[in-house]
Amino acid sequence: MADETDMRSELENMQQRAGQVADESLESTRRMLQMVEESKDAGIRTLVMLDEQGEQLERIEEGMEQINKDMKEAEKNLTDLGKFCGLCSCPCNKLKSSDAYKKAWGNNQDGVVASQPAARVMDEREQMAISGGFIRRVTNDARENEMDENLEQVSGIIGNLRHMALDMGN
Repeated sequence: MADETDMRSELENMQQRAGQVADESLESTRRMLQMVEESKDAGIRTLVMLDEQGEQLERIEEGMEQINKDMKEAEKNLTDLGKFCGLCSCPCNKLKSSDAYKKAWGNNQDGVVASQPAARVMDEREQMAISGGFIRRVTNDARENEMDENLEQVSGIIGNLRHMALDMGN
C-alpha cells in the first residue's frame, strides 16, 4: 500500500513538473515570437532608412556629376580663353595631372565604391514543413498546439528577416 501511494505521489509530481515545463515552454515561445516581431519591425525600419539614404546618395551623385560637367565646361572655357589671350597659363592642366585630382575623381573608373560578395540562399522552411511540426508532442493539449503555431510564425518571420537582409545586401 505504501509503495502504491509513493508511486502515485511520484506520478503526480512528474505530471505537475511536466505541466510546469509545458507552461514555461509556452511562455518561452510567446516571448520568442514577440522578440522576433520586434526584430521584423526593426528590419522594416532599416529597409526604409536604407531606401531613403539610397535616394539621398543618388541625388548627391547627380549633383556631383553636374559639378563635374560644370568643371569641364569651365576648364574648356579657360583653355579657350588661354588660346585667345596667349598670356595666361591654364591651371587646369596642372590640376588634372595632380595626385589630389586623381584621388578625388579617380581615373574614369566605373563609380563602384565597393563590391559585396554574393549571398548564398538556402531555404530550410520547406524542410521544416515536411517534417510535420516543430515540437514532439507529449501531452497533445492546447499548449503544445500554441507552441507549434508560435514556432511556425517565428520560422516564417525569421525567413522574411533573412530575405530582408539579402535585399539590404543588394
